[in-house]
Amino acid sequence: MESSQKVLFVDAASGFYRMKRYPIPDYFGPIDLGLHLSGKYMSLNIGTGLFAGSILPGSNRLMFNGFSPSWRGFYISSMGGAGLVFDNLGINMVSIVGKSALPSILYLNRNHGEEVEVELRPVDLHEVWGAGRGGAYAMMDEALQLFAPRYSGEYRALAVGPAALATDYAGIVSAPVKDGKATHVDTWAGRGGFGSKLLAEHGIAAIVYGGTVVDEDFRDRTVADGWFQEKYKQKLAVKDFEATTKYRFDPKFQTGGTLGVNYATVGGRIIAFNYRSNEWNEEQRLDLHRRFVVDHYLKQFNEETIATKSQFTCGEPCTALCKKTRGEFKKDYEPYQTMGPLCGIFDQRAAELLNRASDAAGFDAISHGGLLAWLMDCLDSGELSPDDLGVSSKPHWDMAGFDVVADSMHNARLGLELTESILQRRGLLNLEEGPRKWGRAMKRTRGIRILDRFVYNAHGRKGWMVPNQYWTPGVLAPMAIMGKYYMHYGTDFLPPRKLGQACAQRFKKELLLDNAGLCRFHRGWGEDMIPEAIEALYGKKQAYLDSVAVAASRINSRNAGVYWESRRNIDFVRTFLERAKSADGNSDAELARWLEAFNQNPDAAALDFWFELRKGIDESLRDFF
Repeated sequence: MESSQKVLFVDAASGFYRMKRYPIPDYFGPIDLGLHLSGKYMSLNIGTGLFAGSILPGSNRLMFNGFSPSWRGFYISSMGGAGLVFDNLGINMVSIVGKSALPSILYLNRNHGEEVEVELRPVDLHEVWGAGRGGAYAMMDEALQLFAPRYSGEYRALAVGPAALATDYAGIVSAPVKDGKATHVDTWAGRGGFGSKLLAEHGIAAIVYGGTVVDEDFRDRTVADGWFQEKYKQKLAVKDFEATTKYRFDPKFQTGGTLGVNYATVGGRIIAFNYRSNEWNEEQRLDLHRRFVVDHYLKQFNEETIATKSQFTCGEPCTALCKKTRGEFKKDYEPYQTMGPLCGIFDQRAAELLNRASDAAGFDAISHGGLLAWLMDCLDSGELSPDDLGVSSKPHWDMAGFDVVADSMHNARLGLELTESILQRRGLLNLEEGPRKWGRAMKRTRGIRILDRFVYNAHGRKGWMVPNQYWTPGVLAPMAIMGKYYMHYGTDFLPPRKLGQACAQRFKKELLLDNAGLCRFHRGWGEDMIPEAIEALYGKKQAYLDSVAVAASRINSRNAGVYWESRRNIDFVRTFLERAKSADGNSDAELARWLEAFNQNPDAAALDFWFELRKGIDESLRDFF
């Protein structure tokens, strides 16, 4: 196996490039190495883990990291399957510095040669975005069409859309290539705004890559089966099949994928109408869940996607088949939640319309849905008018007589208008530097505190992130990286100090997977077996675990988490505590103490809760090395 990581440095300003090696165990993967390079060069780093191309399922994740335009701190995003083709370049990482004078496509190829071919090709952004499938999809298609004849082996493209020019929260899209064209099974490095970084900071609108390198990938199934037999008394394939049940098909719920299983089980924890449902009683939430979700939104998904077995992988050999689709529409829980119930949309046709428009524009879908729900809330409350936001109507959010099809479509079409307003900066909207700055400007010029209706994590002066869509305080924890699953998101009540400690432990486990380039859907065995595999192949298990702990502490040393700025964040935590007692029947004395504190003085209680959370995080991520 390789004893070092090979990094291709590309200067987008000049087109110059060079290769450099970083020895193992100084750096083990794309995260600890990317953290070093980001601090030294302010680069955007794209790479794979040591097991890319190996027999281990889920090992071909393509990892992106650098300083995020939206979070305003070091951030990590990842893309399923895209590392398998990247591995054929014969490198571990490409690190991009500098900015191209003209928007360009970056071409990378290693075609039976010793060196990677590098070229920057200027591209007319608006002409391409306005053609074909539109936006980010059109840019991906353009990159593939331009450079396909040059490849002898497999190839793939990454691309951004117009959101990368208009906002700080654009994602990067890719898709497996079949017969020279990108399939409908698109995969995203969405969180963190790396699409905005790629275009705004480096002038690159797409990257097309591929090669023919055959390296020393671990392919010995007999050896891998031996590891798993010793640990689990099961072969690798059997254990992985068991660990990925939720993402394929769970017979307990007669559905599958994140969308299917989460909506089948959420019950009274359903989040809707920009978190207003958190203030409802349990019976109201259960009624909404039954009538609008189980009997309609989820039913459509089960009939159209699960029953027809319309499911695919992200581009690598894997039994999870987690990409659930209906035609060109790929269905994941969080995008279809933020641009679904959170926006008052409970019909698949309406959700498909809005999600597709968001994806074509190149937005981080979770952040975009959270923003749209917030703006709809401001419209519905009257704090902002349609003219203020450059739209023609207000949302239909009245539950009395809500028509699940007609009102969902109305809200989706309003979401389309708001999306165009964000891209074109219509009315008062300008999110180029993020919603916090814009929200503060509305307070200064209009005297309205619209940020109180926005649920978000704040980081530093401008950094922000719409949280993951689970009603639990962990998603609002002051972690150094939020918006991913680097925190405890279980629905059980934990005292805030213990919750902070649990978040820190989850952070390290997720880093363990990400630094190896392993998809977290395989965490059921990955957290145990990745260190064992590194020991077997490199003799460096403890060194790897130490490197993860050091990376976690160094990332946390930059933690600029800000106390909750939004009133609705405080309400989110308070209502969670209330529900834990009333609906879950939790009689824990610590829960009762916090509930009493929130009832007496919610502002003081929330501040105490937040600082206890932070204490648990920091005491668990101290640097002992």
